[in-house]
Amino acid sequence: MRILVVNVNTTESMTEAIAARARTVASAGTEIVGLTPRFGAESVEGNFESYLAAIAVMDRVQSYPEPFDAVIQAGYGEHGREGLQELLDVPVVDITEAAATTAMFLGHRYSVVTTLDRTLPLIEDRLTLAGLHTRCASVRASDMAVLDLEEDPEAAVEAIVAQAERAVREDKAEVICLGCGGMAGLDDRIRERTGVPVVDGVSAAVTIAESLVRLGLSTSKVRTYAPPRPKKVTGWPYAPGAHTGPRR
Repeated sequence: MRILVVNVNTTESMTEAIAARARTVASAGTEIVGLTPRFGAESVEGNFESYLAAIAVMDRVQSYPEPFDAVIQAGYGEHGREGLQELLDVPVVDITEAAATTAMFLGHRYSVVTTLDRTLPLIEDRLTLAGLHTRCASVRASDMAVLDLEEDPEAAVEAIVAQAERAVREDKAEVICLGCGGMAGLDDRIRERTGVPVVDGVSAAVTIAESLVRLGLSTSKVRTYAPPRPKKVTGWPYAPGAHTGPRR
């Protein structure tokens, strides 16, 4: 089984960290391929960057030349998953939804701890669109920028832990979701400090994607995610050699 794990930003080191985390939970025989978009922002922290990332992720996946069995979109709250579902005949899993659905198996209500305050509406909108908001106790910002997670990891952990503790104490959350792909690998440390289950969306997405592939299930194509109707698309930024069609 080959799973593509696509970073939504262009920071290569973050792609490598996300892919490394995915490999720690992947089953024997599952190949994890980390992909970085060819264009876009170095970090995604707002609507413009998010919509740009949606196009960049579709471009990068469509230009991957080898067969694959599933795709994970490793961006919290980002747009674009629906576009990939139309384009591909394999399962597409978004880490925002993977984390939230996993959290709901573990407790009555969950909270998301993310990066900057400006990203909260994007995450709240994604959870609402996915029908996952009613079990969400809160979405909290650590006020650490995405790139701070690499540049000052100790400060990032402390800021995330502080908000996670407040979510448990003040918002009555019973599970914490890490609200950024760049937070992959912090779950064990935060669990030790808060005493509640902590869900890393990258890890959750890998296990969900593997399960869907093993069950032989993928996106329904009868209506909402039917393939795009044939028509002329002007200026689509396909990389050289890009193609559509079956991937298995």
